[in-house]
Amino acid sequence: MRRSLLAVAVLTAALAGCNREAPTTPAAAPDGVTTNAASQADAAFAELSKRFLDESMRMAPISATQIGDHRFDSEVDDLSEAGRQAGLDFSRRYLAELDAIDLAQLSRDNHVDALILRNTLEYGIWDTETMQSWAWDPQIYSGLAGGAIYSLMAREFAPMPERLKSATARMEKVPTILAQARENLDPARVPATHARTVAAQNKGVLSLIETFITPNAEQLQGEDRTRLDAAVETLRAAVDEHQTWLDGTLVPNAKGEFRIGADKYDQKLKFALNSSLSRQDIRQRAEAELSRIRDEMYVVAQAVLKDREDAPETPAQPSEDQRQAAIEAAMEVAYADKPGRDEVVDFARHTLDVATDFTRSNDLVTVPEDPVKIILMPEFQRGVAVAYCDSPGPLDKGLDTYYAISPIPDDWDDGQVDSFLREYNKHMIHVLTIHEAMPGHYLEGAHSVGHPSTLRAVFRSGPFAEGWAVYTERMMADAGYADNDPLFRLMQLKFYARAVANAVLDQGVHVDNWTKEQAMDLMVRQTFQQQSEAEGKWIRAQLSSTQLATYFVGAQEHFDARQAAEAKAGEAFNLKQYHDGMLARGAPPVRFARQLMLDEAIE
Repeated sequence: MRRSLLAVAVLTAALAGCNREAPTTPAAAPDGVTTNAASQADAAFAELSKRFLDESMRMAPISATQIGDHRFDSEVDDLSEAGRQAGLDFSRRYLAELDAIDLAQLSRDNHVDALILRNTLEYGIWDTETMQSWAWDPQIYSGLAGGAIYSLMAREFAPMPERLKSATARMEKVPTILAQARENLDPARVPATHARTVAAQNKGVLSLIETFITPNAEQLQGEDRTRLDAAVETLRAAVDEHQTWLDGTLVPNAKGEFRIGADKYDQKLKFALNSSLSRQDIRQRAEAELSRIRDEMYVVAQAVLKDREDAPETPAQPSEDQRQAAIEAAMEVAYADKPGRDEVVDFARHTLDVATDFTRSNDLVTVPEDPVKIILMPEFQRGVAVAYCDSPGPLDKGLDTYYAISPIPDDWDDGQVDSFLREYNKHMIHVLTIHEAMPGHYLEGAHSVGHPSTLRAVFRSGPFAEGWAVYTERMMADAGYADNDPLFRLMQLKFYARAVANAVLDQGVHVDNWTKEQAMDLMVRQTFQQQSEAEGKWIRAQLSSTQLATYFVGAQEHFDARQAAEAKAGEAFNLKQYHDGMLARGAPPVRFARQLMLDEAIE
């Protein structure tokens, strides 16, 4: 999962931006359009985009810091009723200006950016007015409270004293975010899982103080140090006050429905994924792909179990029970090769070296020199996924990318730890590293940031990023990663099956009213996930909607795009050139990247 705080800023429909260069360099005019008219349209769109990006930063300063525009590092977002109205007015004003531009006269790149901008603006309005996340999702506020400090302190984009001063100002203002949460949230509409999760995360903000602020406080002196110390104490008190409200008011009274229903799901899917695939298309493809994967896993299982004592029967035409037993038995062989409780992070570092060397030596895609570090996941981000890739903002050049791994909780018993390590055995950690780092999220982010469109960088597509990461898992396996070890291939197929299951689970929960038992059958029996992983995913499915579909949808569109490119190029097709070309598009929705790359109509 690629972590981003941008999702919370949809509250104001002003996710991020800057006042730097225009979003794109005007390209050649489309067929049938005069050069003068195209030039005027491109100039008008460039001017509109620049103003939009500049103004949106003022409305979403926490996201601005993450993006790399540091003009507002001392400010926080306004989540009050007045702030929401300002966001609506802002979005409607820019939609009206966008309507005045004839998109048919824009260059192909600007046409794509205009469609992305329109989708973003309409999504923001819909979320504020219809979805009303601000009234029932406390994750918005906890994400902003933690991100306000984390995005300032996690990377060295400026000298420590300067960042500490900005952090001081934000710590003085974070209590306002927490107060606005208490004002905006209606406990009767807040789902119980959301309430419990945020109650458990709330004090993670204080861990950020202990990690980033306290060890460096001595770098400020005099009035600056006095102000910082006072801000820390103010924030501690505010977090304690908020915890009391969470535990005493929100959690006991959280009665909301976490399922959003078919109508809202379809609308959100259209906005959030911006894909060519409908809900029905996704479900049909996912179910067919799941059947195919299980067939392929059985073939791999036959190779793993060959000549092993006590192996179950593996006939050429197995029954469903025989297929299930064989795959499970082969899985046990992989599960036995697991790291120790305290060895997960070190082994992940090893797999990063292996995956990087393999990608380079096989000339699969250009590997950038940008740094990547493996870190322990910050406490306030835990509880949703086991790992994520946290790339620097598109305007912060040359800074570290973090491959964050959630440590095993200290209070887990031996059974829970064993279940986790069976799921994340050594073969699976190789797959995870491919997905999150090399050549998955880290490499994709490093390539995409080079695109000249700031707007496209700010609104980079989740399905493009997640789909690319899933695509690379199969691509690396097909290239012979791990010396074609069938245990690695088995784990790669299992990880892919999880991505497929994510899409089915997301619809099952939010549209089809699945019970936990139905969800667990899909995850544990059909896609062979460990109980601890499935339990965590069941919670994640309640906490989010449509995001779980991004992996499968994006991967399907990437597979489709490559197939189309191979068909068009024939024998001249070059895999590295294709990968570099796809990543050079700046991570728009995959359908737009394909249209730009293969010279198809923009639609």
